[in-house]
Amino acid sequence: MRVLFVEDHELLRDSVATGLREAGFAVDTADDGETGLWHAESGAFDAVILDLMLPKMSGLELLRALRRKDAKTPVLVLTAMDTTDDRVRGLDSGADDYLIKPFAFPELLARVRALVRRRYDAKSPTLRVEDLEIDTLTRSARRGGESILLSAREFALVEFLAMRANQVVTRTDIAEHLYESDSDPDSNVVDVFVAHLRRKLERPGLTKLIHTRRGHGYLLGKGEE
Repeated sequence: MRVLFVEDHELLRDSVATGLREAGFAVDTADDGETGLWHAESGAFDAVILDLMLPKMSGLELLRALRRKDAKTPVLVLTAMDTTDDRVRGLDSGADDYLIKPFAFPELLARVRALVRRRYDAKSPTLRVEDLEIDTLTRSARRGGESILLSAREFALVEFLAMRANQVVTRTDIAEHLYESDSDPDSNVVDVFVAHLRRKLERPGLTKLIHTRRGHGYLLGKGEE
């Protein structure tokens, strides 16, 4: 999953981005509102974390610009502006959640995860597709009750496919949601990781779960080649 963090305080921006990456997210950052808006409009993000007091364009202006374009990306406002009026203004401008600085990183992480689940209409942090079980909190996977050892990239891939279970997901969608803007993966890289994941999920005797839709992409769930 891919997150955009718009924050002008360098130390906070870097530390939060590092924590999110360690939790399995791809993270893009911006240090002013104009750059943040450009990223938000040009990238495929699963959530945006947004400071309000930004140079060049305020967070509220950025948020309103996104919502005027009918952008559906969930936005978590992260700010020191802590009055009731501030919160009401942020939520009325289109924010999905509002967290006050200073904050505990585990709470921020939990709120971001909740926003991502809501975006994909996932009611639980545990995703189930047929006999495959994916725990997004512990970042672990089991199939038929047996643990599956996945790399960070493989887990990110199966999590994204599971969030869109039984839907065809294009190679472009996969690349845009799993890689940061300074990466430039081609479709072959995606195909390689899908092949690695398929070998781990589809051992002999197990039903095929990852289906190729030639010319389109991949589907996790029921389906025929």
